Parts: sequence; structure tokens; C-alpha cells
Amino acid sequence: ICYYLFYYTKSIYFRRKDFIMKSFLIIGMGRFGSHLCRNLAKLGNEVMIVDQNEELLEPLLPYVTDAKIGDCTKEEVLKSLGVGNFDKCFVCIGTNFQSSLEITCLLKELGAKYVISKATRDVHAKFLLRNGADKIIYPDRDIAERLAVKYSANHVFDYFELSKDYSIFEIQPKAAWIGRTIEEADIRAKYHINVFGIKKNTELVVLPRADYVMHEKDHLLVVGLTKDIDRLLASIK
Repeated sequence: ICYYLFYYTKSIYFRRKDFIMKSFLIIGMGRFGSHLCRNLAKLGNEVMIVDQNEELLEPLLPYVTDAKIGDCTKEEVLKSLGVGNFDKCFVCIGTNFQSSLEITCLLKELGAKYVISKATRDVHAKFLLRNGADKIIYPDRDIAERLAVKYSANHVFDYFELSKDYSIFEIQPKAAWIGRTIEEADIRAKYHINVFGIKKNTELVVLPRADYVMHEKDHLLVVGLTKDIDRLLASIK
């Protein structure tokens, strides 16, 4: 839930005085690694990037605190980076599984606190987890799943799977809810889901009050069991 709230309320986080800057190491500056680098840097974090290809590093230099050219499958290269000093290390190599596996294993052996590795197949994920990865990410698969749900289901503007059973959906309000408050619509009791946000054009109301009156153009951010949200969606005309 925190991830999705942050996705919609990043402007609020920028204004918070207690925002904690973190340090990240990103290995592999392909499309995913590059986007990750830019977004982490824009959020005020310290980012160090590494790749064997100098041309991939150059466009990212304005965003990072440091950049290195090197082959991270070599232990001496990783040692020189001081991997234990970073809050999190990302291994964003998607085309060469052997290199990704070797780097993941070396990072952990050299004292990396938390290693997040990119995978394209479940079998790769299993090996990465067995060899030091703390977390596996599937960027292409996750985006494909979100798009499939978004464009297959009526009345859905966005979707995020929290776990096997729980999800967050951005949906339009039922016709019967328009002009009524959240309390009057009794959404939680009737559908066993919670409204944790309301999008109004570019404005976001986080944790709306029970007396919030819903409007036709509002987008509701709801969280709950996927099966309960599916039941709600089936009832929206």
C-alpha cells in the first residue's frame, strides 16, 4: 500500500521535512536501470551507477553522485565500490543471467545489506534467491500484468497487485454513489474494501473523511481482497 500511495503522492513526500535520503548502487544501465536511476535521483537519493559501457553512463551523469565503468562479475571491481555502504543494491542485468547470478552472489559475499535482482524467468529467480538476492523484480512481467488488467476490466484506470490475494485498484464510482458520502455508500460493509484515496484531476485526497461526497469524475483508490474488488467491478454499470 505504501508503494502505491507514494506513486500517487510523490509531491507530498517532496515537501516532507523528515524525508530520509538513501544510498543506492545500480549495476546495469539498460532501459530499466536507467529509468530506476533517474527516478531514485529525483527523489533526492544518492545513486551510484556501474556499467561496462561508458556510453550508457554518460546521459545519467547529471543525476548521480558517482558513476564507474567496470565489469562487476570481477570481485576486485565490486570491492572497490564499497558495496556494504549502500542501503540497497540493484542488479539490473536482464540479458545475461550468468552475469546477474555472479554479481548477486558476490554482492552478498562482500557485505551488501540488501540485494534486489532483476529476473525474466521464474527459474532464474529461484537461482538468484538461493545465491544471495533478498528480493526479485520482474519489471516487464509486472507492467504487462497491470496493463492486461487495466484494459481488460471496465471502469479500471489503474491496478497494482499487493500479493496473491490483495490488490489496489483505481476505479470510477458506482452511479449510486455519486452525490453521496463514503459513509452513506457504506462501501466497506457492503464490499469489504477500503477507500484510501480520491483522485480529482491532478489533486489527490489521501485517506478521505467519511463525509467526503463522491462526484462523477472522481477516481477512487480502493484496497482489499482481489475477489471482493472484482465483485464490486462487476456491479458497476
